[in-house]
Amino acid sequence: MSGGSAIRGVSRDIYGERRPIEGVVVALIHITFTDRGLTLIGSMSRALKRGEIHELMITDEEAKPGSRVDRVSVIAFFEVETGGLAVYGDEVLIDGRHIGHIAGFDLTHMPNHMNIVVKAESLKPPPIKLGDKVRIAAHPEPKCLR
Repeated sequence: MSGGSAIRGVSRDIYGERRPIEGVVVALIHITFTDRGLTLIGSMSRALKRGEIHELMITDEEAKPGSRVDRVSVIAFFEVETGGLAVYGDEVLIDGRHIGHIAGFDLTHMPNHMNIVVKAESLKPPPIKLGDKVRIAAHPEPKCLR
């Protein structure tokens, strides 16, 4: 499945106000890879629709759309309750705790689910439990872009 590519000259600045995406953790995953070989798609954004289930993984690598990511911890699957547009650099919170910022998207498992790769401080999984609320929200100047 093609994930689109980056459009020359397009930056994160084109995105205006967006409502937060909200969801709930439906499954926990406990695995870390040091050689996963994910290729993030070139596109900076993806629409997340209500009812979809997607995978959250964290990385400590300096990743961005179009880059390769090897070091990841897979932490959870979540169901989207309020859909919206997720953009590179958006803040990801679980149960109100900052997890990191979106580094990019991987479509390896589509159409089943999308991998949402989050830049975190480390590969150590944050405390998460079934039913925790997930929130993806626009951030004016995320740390990963400074």
